Amino acid sequence: MLLLPDPRPLVERLGVEFFRQAPEKPGVYLMRDAVDQVLYIGKAKNLRKRLSSYRVANPDRLRRRHLKLLRSVARIELQECGSELSALAHEAELLRNLRPRFNRAGTWPGKPKTLLWRVNSEMVAIALAEVALPNWESAGQMGAGVFAVRAALLRLLWCALQPQRGLAGMPQGWFAGRFGSVAAIPLASKAVKQLLTEDRCSEKVGTGAFSYDDLAEDLKALFAGNPKPICDWLAVRTANHDHPFQISVRESDLKTITEFGRK
Repeated sequence: MLLLPDPRPLVERLGVEFFRQAPEKPGVYLMRDAVDQVLYIGKAKNLRKRLSSYRVANPDRLRRRHLKLLRSVARIELQECGSELSALAHEAELLRNLRPRFNRAGTWPGKPKTLLWRVNSEMVAIALAEVALPNWESAGQMGAGVFAVRAALLRLLWCALQPQRGLAGMPQGWFAGRFGSVAAIPLASKAVKQLLTEDRCSEKVGTGAFSYDDLAEDLKALFAGNPKPICDWLAVRTANHDHPFQISVRESDLKTITEFGRK
């Protein structure tokens, strides 16, 4: 039995309406103390949903450091961003500049990463490394946003190339972004081979037809600043997703890829 309600220091300080009125949009939040010093910086795909996790300070479930943070916060500043990718980039910049004492990761510049890929008759592989590797195409050195871009691209490619399996059939950990240094999508099945070896046609986007060379070229175009060809194809190949969750993930990932490609 719960004899005493869990403490809610932020609700007491900021009020219930603060959490109810937080935007349901991507953004960055800065937790400040009584003298307006930034204590902690975080990013969210949905600010309202993320902030709701801070309403209750259960001492049996939260670490001492986390409880100390919640007791020290006097106000929370919200900064909306256009997408989760831009929120991630903004968070990384703020962390390096402000270095809040309750943040541990990201307060010092990390080593740039290179996103690599290759396409052949057996697989589509996406990798991360510190330098370009032989026999791999390279997108060049990228900042912290590379992780969100890779995750979105792999989810979309998986659903496009493994439509019968969908998000639920992804390898364990993939949906959460745990891919290891190399993630490969197999193309060995008869259905996938038929999809990718269809003859090129003038209305490729409308039919979903694609070849190995098309996919490789459109990945090059994406990282050269033209995301439209591959985003159009991915949208067509995943258009049969009818579950609200799958639709939401697809639209968010397409937005991430489009925004990245246009930078």
